Amino acid sequence: MSKYDTTGGIPTREGAYLKLMHHLSEAADQSAVLSHLYNTEDSELDKLMAKGWLGIHQLLMLTISRIREMAANKFQ
Repeated sequence: MSKYDTTGGIPTREGAYLKLMHHLSEAADQSAVLSHLYNTEDSELDKLMAKGWLGIHQLLMLTISRIREMAANKFQ
């Protein structure tokens, strides 16, 4: 069993794209969760870490958006 989606044993672009988008979305979600969890603490360092994780979430969402734009013409 392969960890890649294949057609006749050859990896597909669509399968790789879908898997990439899924993992990026999961990473963005977990970054937002970490931001929230750090925000529940009282120290200044925790507040700073919360902002950092929120920034990572935003960067991942921007990355997802750019990838969707680039891929839009490929899968029409």
